[in-house]
Amino acid sequence: MGEVIKVGTEVEDYTFKTQYDKEIKLSDFRGKKVLLSFHPLAWTGICANQMSALEENYDKLKELNTVPLGLSIDSIYTKKAWGDHLGIEKLLMPADFWPHGDFAQKMGIFRDEDGFSERANIILDEEGKVIFTKVYEIGNLPDLNEVLDFLKDN
Repeated sequence: MGEVIKVGTEVEDYTFKTQYDKEIKLSDFRGKKVLLSFHPLAWTGICANQMSALEENYDKLKELNTVPLGLSIDSIYTKKAWGDHLGIEKLLMPADFWPHGDFAQKMGIFRDEDGFSERANIILDEEGKVIFTKVYEIGNLPDLNEVLDFLKDN
């Protein structure tokens, strides 16, 4: 893993495919904050809880002018099947599948030895600059209240 992207860094525009096989760009969300919530792998327990928490708090995040994105290195097909299984309806879950983990590498959170990203939350402001980064122990569920509190104060 490289060094985690620093607060204040402007993130280059990036194009992803969501679980619905639709292209989205980070620049589509200019004027809103973006919560990049990275999880290592679909179909694992803590990752499921992490994505379900984003889905359950989607409207709260929207009220705070924030778009959550649930990112992992899984393919769009895996993410679609898993999202359907979890009952995800609002949350977009982009695939950082190919080039493999490219966006996670740009964020400095790709685990080369494992082939997937760290569990991390990175928040971009309305202009696409990093305003918050936190990497969690792989086995720990990120505290979404911490993120909500940060967003309320910023």
